[in-house]
Amino acid sequence: MSGQPSASAAPASEGGPTPEPRLVEPTKRTVGGAVREVSVPPVAPRVTSGQLGDIPFTNAVEAPDAPVLSRKEGDGWRDVTARVFAEEVLLTAKGLIASGLEPGDRVAIMSRTVYDWTLLDFAAWAAGLVTVPIYPTSSARQARHILQDSGARACFVENVEHARLLSAERGNLPALHSLWQLDTGAMNQVRDGGRHLPDSAISGRRERVGPHHAATLIYTSGTTGSPKGCVLTHGNFFAEVDNAIELLHPVFKSRTTEPASTLLFLPLSHVFGRMVAVACLRERVRLGHAPSIKTDDLLADLAGFQPTFLLGIPYVLEKVYNTARATAEKMGRAAAFDRGADIARRHAAAVEDRVHRGGPGPGLGLRAARTLYDVLVFRRIRDALGGRCRYVVCGGSPLGRRLGEFYNGAGVEIFEGYGLTETSAAATVTPPLKPRLGTVGWPLPGSAVRIADDGEVLLRGDNVFAGYWDAESQTAVPWLNAEGWFATGDLGALDEDGYLTITGRKKDVIITSGGKNLVPGPLEDWMRAHPLVSQCLVVGDDRPYVAALITLDPDGVAHWQRMHGKQHMTAKQLAEDEDLRRNLQQAVNEVNTQVSRAESIRRFTVLHRDFSEEKGHLTPSLKLKRAEIVLDYADRIDELYAR
Repeated sequence: MSGQPSASAAPASEGGPTPEPRLVEPTKRTVGGAVREVSVPPVAPRVTSGQLGDIPFTNAVEAPDAPVLSRKEGDGWRDVTARVFAEEVLLTAKGLIASGLEPGDRVAIMSRTVYDWTLLDFAAWAAGLVTVPIYPTSSARQARHILQDSGARACFVENVEHARLLSAERGNLPALHSLWQLDTGAMNQVRDGGRHLPDSAISGRRERVGPHHAATLIYTSGTTGSPKGCVLTHGNFFAEVDNAIELLHPVFKSRTTEPASTLLFLPLSHVFGRMVAVACLRERVRLGHAPSIKTDDLLADLAGFQPTFLLGIPYVLEKVYNTARATAEKMGRAAAFDRGADIARRHAAAVEDRVHRGGPGPGLGLRAARTLYDVLVFRRIRDALGGRCRYVVCGGSPLGRRLGEFYNGAGVEIFEGYGLTETSAAATVTPPLKPRLGTVGWPLPGSAVRIADDGEVLLRGDNVFAGYWDAESQTAVPWLNAEGWFATGDLGALDEDGYLTITGRKKDVIITSGGKNLVPGPLEDWMRAHPLVSQCLVVGDDRPYVAALITLDPDGVAHWQRMHGKQHMTAKQLAEDEDLRRNLQQAVNEVNTQVSRAESIRRFTVLHRDFSEEKGHLTPSLKLKRAEIVLDYADRIDELYAR
């Protein structure tokens, strides 16, 4: 096996207790009495040599027997040591070179979250290649655009459905010379093809790649048009993961004798999942892959793997909470669950008050109540997450203070963050020693946040991408302003201590006919947190008031039907059921207490079909495509204003 430790390699955790993280306070700049810019110095040294493909080989030299990954085998999990993973990376990289791929060539991967995804990522980097993710749920048109625009010369797909989808497009993909199918033994085929090559073929490729070279080409979700390719360099990855590892000390560096581990179930096609996978290999945190996010499948995988931390999106945490609440209600214990939830929130709020305002913290009675409900309620929540999970890194959309307080009070600390593909995942994150629920934290160490005059969030740092991919020149086109800031298109605000709150998207701002400006995102997020609601789209542009389209959550509605004896009703009948509408009206009324009357939802309609990616209403990362939804449901929207 070839390879020596790279100069870029960070010291890895070998398990066991580690010191508390060092809290680095931000530097703030105020304008007119308001904080307009915040920066945090780096807590990890900048990488000046080496590349991501060095990581497996460094691990194999420094800690060959460390379990860096686990593979699902039947009902159990088999650990993969650093030595074994490096050997697999080496053989796979040789196979990629033997197939004719040259340095800088793009290799696409279309698969769910599986072990081979991460293996291919590191093998491609070791071979000097650039990986291009494609969501496994992508349509033929979406996949074709990414393959054409990136000029990918090879593509790995997970199964026969993916293979058929792309095979039908081969005539439109002249650059694509290899299409491999993972579930038919493609990895063995690739490895066998390169066994004749010497190890030096890989070490030579690795040495020619540095931090400034492109590592991956990730396409945006395309909410406003064709997806754009974001060029992320090896240096972007290092800046992101190295600072995140040092900042999120209790997550990646276990404070007990139990080594840190995580089960990854978010798509590796998304930058969030990729960055956590790289961080785990970088820090030698045991990593598992869960391809199915169906409730029963995921709960079984969590129970078997027993991760110490998870990364997720609010939707997952909402589902766990709502499922636990529904189970308690079915058992006649809803009142006890609600009391426990109130205790958890009060306990979390008291802890936060002590941290930020010097309050006394939870009193004796509150601590005793929390201990009692830990047995009755909170332990069940932790069991649903595998039993050992104590931390969740959450992103994608705002979690909300109410749910954040519940999980923190229940013994699962939430680190909420904000970022984009263009910022290599997290641009801000909750500081572990000084959380402020309801915000997305401070800038990731080594980066900065600025609020423009119109409220747009601007970002700067070594984690900000090289630029958007230009297919004609096959290079990245820089997309920063003269001062090096990236304009996100998001609206936000910084509080007096530098914590960032995201309020919505500039392009989504609604202006009613009365001239009221409002951002729909918070209303939609609050509505979506209700157990009966799957999706919510707020409308009102150039209309006299705000209204909403609501879709129903299948699990939540099924429970509601059982509790109300309405199992016989169809989806269409449920959408018109007065009892269900009364429950939804209560949810709307509660949400409306958070905003002014001019911003409140006056009317809503319930759709009997959910928004979906297949219908063109959602992006692969489950963001709403507003224009498409408004066009398809124009008649229903008109009805909301007809009387």
